[in-house]
Amino acid sequence: MDDWLSIVIRFASYVDFLLLLGVPLFKLMNWTQLSSPSERGLNTRQIVLWAAGAGLLISMASMLVLAKAMSGVSQFNELGQHVFEMILTGTDVGVAWVIRVLALAVIVIVAIAVRQPKIPSHGVFAALAAIALATVAWSGHGAMDEGARRYPHLIADILHLFAAAVWVGALAAFAKLLRQAKSPSFDRLVVLSRALGSFATVGTLIVVTLVITGAVNYWLTAGFSLAPLVSSQYGLLLSAKLFLFIAMLGLAAGNRYHLTPKLERSIKYGDTAAAVKALRHSLILELGAALLILLLVAFLGVLSPSGET
Repeated sequence: MDDWLSIVIRFASYVDFLLLLGVPLFKLMNWTQLSSPSERGLNTRQIVLWAAGAGLLISMASMLVLAKAMSGVSQFNELGQHVFEMILTGTDVGVAWVIRVLALAVIVIVAIAVRQPKIPSHGVFAALAAIALATVAWSGHGAMDEGARRYPHLIADILHLFAAAVWVGALAAFAKLLRQAKSPSFDRLVVLSRALGSFATVGTLIVVTLVITGAVNYWLTAGFSLAPLVSSQYGLLLSAKLFLFIAMLGLAAGNRYHLTPKLERSIKYGDTAAAVKALRHSLILELGAALLILLLVAFLGVLSPSGET
């Protein structure tokens, strides 16, 4: 039961914190288009406020589960104050949790205080969200390493999370821009087309970062052997994750080389319905694959490379 609760909390935290960083970064990368009077399809401040608030609740739940696991009690109501004090002051994961909660609290305060979208406020959102997301690495396998391996593993984990945040945030933003109507306005389609085109280079950097950091993480976790990929529960789940990642690459390539040019041509000729429908379906599939990957990562977080929990 505790493992399943931990998996649910991990999954919720991955989704929440990736969106918390990815959406404001997407807005900053496309600030000119997405902040124009004609384009109000992406209310970043509202998304950030809800995500940060949810992040605080998820963080509280994660601390309760961690305290229960570390103390060995059978019920949550048996937890004493000394358990939390020990975790918060005597462990790295406790310090990371405090930093995360402080970052999320400041995001909530800034989001409430700032009513009008401005580049500096969104820069603050992104910076604080990056801090909050980075602390998630201390609940993964990298934090279990010691000596010279520990910090390279943590750095690889953090870079992997950052790259994933940019990708997931962009997918969510693109889907949001297309969600509100079956026939989006001409201005919105122009904005979407430009954003898709500008994301091509960023997308390449994301893929390279994910591949390199993923390889480093696997090496530091399971070693040079590929045998664990087919000989343990951990390896089978990781293989499924790799399969979904390849599927996302295929969908992203289709968006870049086929659907985006198709949308550009349709805007030019004024018949956008088919292009918008195809792009919407592709983005939904890609976002769905991303969510499945995050669910698998949540499972992997409670397993060792040998498959033991």
